[in-house]
Amino acid sequence: MEARDLIVSSVMVVSAFVMVYTLVYNYTPKDPVIVVSSVVFVGMLAILFLSVDERLKKIERDIKRKERSLRVSLQSVEEEVKEQVSNATSKLEEVKEEILLKRRYR
Repeated sequence: MEARDLIVSSVMVVSAFVMVYTLVYNYTPKDPVIVVSSVVFVGMLAILFLSVDERLKKIERDIKRKERSLRVSLQSVEEEVKEQVSNATSKLEEVKEEILLKRRYR
C-alpha cells in the first residue's frame, strides 16, 4: 500500500469522526457508540476502496504480462510464416525456371 493511500484513508476516518462527533453532540443525545460505529464504518469503506484498487492493479499487471507474452508469441509466429512464405516463393521460382528451361529446349 502506498503512503498516499494511507494518508487518504486516515484523513477519511478522522473527518468522519469529526463530522459524526459534531452531528451527534450538537443535535442528539450523547452516544459514543454512534460515533465509534460511524468511524469504523468509514474505515471499513476506506479499506474496501483500497482493496479494490489493489485488485485492479493486480489485474492490470496480469494483463500487461499476458500482452507481452502474446506479443513475443506473435513475433515468433510472424517469423515462421515469413520463412515459410520465403521458402515457398523460392520453390515456385525454381519450378518456374524449370518450366521456362523446358520450353526453350522444345
